[in-house]
Formats: sequence, C-alpha cells, structure tokens
Amino acid sequence: MRPPKKKAAALGSAGVFVTATLIAGAVAAPSASADSRHGQDREARGTAIAAARAAKAGITWQDCPADWGLEKPIQCGWVTVPLDYAKPNGKQIKLAVDRIGNTGTKAERQGALIYNPGGPGGSGLRFPRRVTTKAPLWVNTAKAYDFVGFDPRGVGHSAPISCADPQEFVKAPKMDPVPDSEADKRAQRKLAAEYAAGCKERSGEMLPHMTTPNTVRDLDVIRAALGEKKLNFLGVSYGTYIAAVYGTMFPTHVRRMVADSVVNPSREKIWYEANLDQDVAFEMRWKDWQDWVAKNDATYHLGDTRAEVQAQWLKLRAAAKKNPIGGVVGPAELISFFQSAPYYDSSWAPTAQVWSKYVAGDTQALVDAAAPDPSDTAGNAASENGNAVYTAVECTDAKWPTSWKKWDHDNTELHKKYPFMTWANAWLNLPCATWPVKQQTPVNVKTGKGLPPVLIVQATRDAATPYEGALELHKRFKGSRLITEKNAGSHGVTGLANPCINERVDAYLLTGKVDAADVTCAPHATPTP
Repeated sequence: MRPPKKKAAALGSAGVFVTATLIAGAVAAPSASADSRHGQDREARGTAIAAARAAKAGITWQDCPADWGLEKPIQCGWVTVPLDYAKPNGKQIKLAVDRIGNTGTKAERQGALIYNPGGPGGSGLRFPRRVTTKAPLWVNTAKAYDFVGFDPRGVGHSAPISCADPQEFVKAPKMDPVPDSEADKRAQRKLAAEYAAGCKERSGEMLPHMTTPNTVRDLDVIRAALGEKKLNFLGVSYGTYIAAVYGTMFPTHVRRMVADSVVNPSREKIWYEANLDQDVAFEMRWKDWQDWVAKNDATYHLGDTRAEVQAQWLKLRAAAKKNPIGGVVGPAELISFFQSAPYYDSSWAPTAQVWSKYVAGDTQALVDAAAPDPSDTAGNAASENGNAVYTAVECTDAKWPTSWKKWDHDNTELHKKYPFMTWANAWLNLPCATWPVKQQTPVNVKTGKGLPPVLIVQATRDAATPYEGALELHKRFKGSRLITEKNAGSHGVTGLANPCINERVDAYLLTGKVDAADVTCAPHATPTP
C-alpha cells in the first residue's frame, strides 16, 4: 500500500496511487499439485542454500554512499540472493541493507529488528534514522535492537526495475481518471497495456521473480546474513503481507513480529478485490477529513459543513479539468496530492492549508505541492521505480481479471457511491489485466507449527488497508493479539503518539509479552489546524 509521495509524482497511467489488493473473482485456489509442490520444494531448498551461503559470508558493513542520504553511524552493505530460488546457483542479485547498532549495553541487545514500510515498492533504508534523529517513540526499542532496513528486490539500490522513462512517467497533466466517454476508457486501457508492455521491455528478466514469496525468501536470507537465528520484524501496510507470508512459510524462524495496518491476506483479496475494498475505505476517510476541515472553517474558509467542503472540491476539480492549474495540475494530479489526507492524519492540516491558499487566490502553493518537478531527476526516477515495483509485485503475485467487461462493471458501480479514488485506482492497476508474465497463486496464509504470538495493530477507519484485513490476519494467525485503535484512521499506527499502543508495542518487542486478550485503544489526538 504505497503512500503518496510528498511531491505528487503522478503515478500509473492515471497519475494516482493507492494501494491494492486482488485475485481473480472466482478463481478457486488450486490444491498443490505434485508439480507446484515440486516447484515449492525446489524454492525451499534454494532458500536454504542461499541462507547458508549468506550466513557464512555475513555482511561487509561500511559507511553508506554519500548520495544515499544516510548519516553516520548508519552503515550500509549488500546481501546476495538468487534471482530465481528454484535455481540457487543461477543469476544472483544484490540487495542493499543498512543498520545502526543498538543504543543500550551489550547485555540489553536482543539482535536485529528488520523493517519494511510497505508499497510494494517502498524502501526501508531510512529506518535506522529513527535512532539518529532520536525519534521519541523508538528510544526504548533502540536500546535492545540494531535497526535494520533494506531495499526489497527491484527497489531503489536492489537491482531496480523500471517500466517507463521516468521523465515521461511524471509528465503532467495526465488524463482525468474519471472517464467522460467510452473513448476516454479506450485511451486509458491503451496506456495501461503500454505500461505493462514497458515493464516487460525494460525489466523482463526480473518480472517473473517480482513476487511477495520471493521478497519473503530474500528476508530470510538477510536474517541469515545478519547472523540471526530468528527474525524480529516490523511490517507496515504491504509490509504486513510480507509478515503474513513469512509467518506462513518460515514459522519457526520468527521471534517477534509486528504487523501494523494490515493488508487482507485472504487469497480472494490478493490483489484485485483488496483494491476495490480500498476505494470504499478511502471515501469514508475522505469524508472524515472533510468533516475536520469544516469544523476548522475559521482557519481554512472552505465551508463549515462537509457538503460545502465537497462542493469546493468539485469546483476545484472542474476548474483544473477545464484549465489545468499552472498548466500542469489537472484532476489526476489533484487526486495524487489530496489522497495523502485520507492516508495520514499528519497531512490533514498541510493539505487543507494549500487548498485554503488556492481559494484565497494563491495558486502557486498548489502547483508547488501537486505538480511534478522535471528538474528533480532523482526523485522522478524513485517515483517511477516505486510504481514499477508496485505494479510488478501485485500483477505477478496473483491472477487478475482479464475481461475489461468485469473491470468496467465493478468500477462503474463502485464509482457511483465512492467517487474519490475508484477510477484512479482502477487505471493504476489495469496493467495487471494484460500482464506479460505468468501470474501466480497467492500463498494460503495460516499458522505454521512453531509460530510465536504475532502483534497486530490497526485503526478502524484506515483508508489504505481497511480494518477487515487485521481481523482476517488475526483469525489466521492463532495466538496473535490485536490492538485496535478505535475511531481513528491514520495509516501506520505504530508511528503515532498513543501511549495505549506505544507501550504495548514496546513491551512486546522488549519482552515478547502480549495482553491476555485483544485490546481496544482510544484514538490518538486529532490534528490541530
């Protein structure tokens, strides 16, 4: 579930992004045939071979490259993994990892805590900066653990993939995601098919191996390279799906695992249906934000009821469609920018502020916030890479509907009630309908023998990963504990100040203890204007 970038690098053909989750409507999960079992056995053996090699080699830690933006004493290194785990002696790729040592004593140290922020396509390399920047919520955990981040396969510095020229990819304005005609739909379908073909053309060798199970195998090899007998892992958003699949594939390798803001791991949801569920949840959270904007009308002057705020939004959207703001911000760019408000409470005030300035006559603030910056070639390459990985993993992980009729029907119906994200999300994911490599069957997430208690944390009004996902993982991981943040909806709960949650996450990571029963916490503080 890829969070929006600060700069709205327009993503996908529609120039938006959200997160996703599907498997073809009624595809029954096939039982493991001898063939597929044989393939899994080969991959399991390949993982064991790669992990043994990595354990022997270790990681050569050194100062991070200057342009990675990771200050000392953070150190960087590489872990080598097979591109294809069924062929452990075939082509190898290098994964970028970084770490900062625990801040406590030798006696306090409990090993490495590895982090994934989501996506698919997110980099975890900034995680050790929680120590160098003295992030208050992580002080206790940092005493016990080395903080370790990595770029998953295909991401950033780890054999990065690409599907389009980055400068072309961010060009604005994009087409309005909401189609006015069949011709608009045909144009979007053409863009999506071209994008899928571009992935094959630019990254064909990597594509068949860009899957969640392979990222999970990579994670196990990184664990071995760190010299860790068992994994301590914090996964947020899509990182929770990595956690779910790791816990299923390597239950005896887990020591502590926190799943924060949970992707629904049901095979029926990965990935098509999950995206549709997201559209519904985004609309709910969009309305929560509009209520807050209305309540703070004295600050923002955007209307003192939700209906008035929505009317202002429709007015802005219509103006941008007729005449893109600053020549570059149309409806697609607006959605890319505005969707950060339903994603994160921390974006509530800044987003409202930019909008308020626009209504008061300052268009530049909106252009600065929502338009791509052609001169930021590194940022544009990172946006394009993030979108490529997102697409590659979701499209390769699972079977997607190939019938345009199904996509058209489902999204037309959803759009009637949930217009904020529906079509933008549809075009983002449509390359999966014409995906050029074999689509796989998702792992059946379940409790393997030896899996310790997993801690699940979730807000009830999360837009990117609806609450049902946490309930589903909780049901599938026996002995797991669920902490629910009620009447809250910010994505990524462990990063917010809420003592009811923070103290429990600390206690779990430091002692392994979970509450005797599930816990409901009151919401964190509402943002101030």
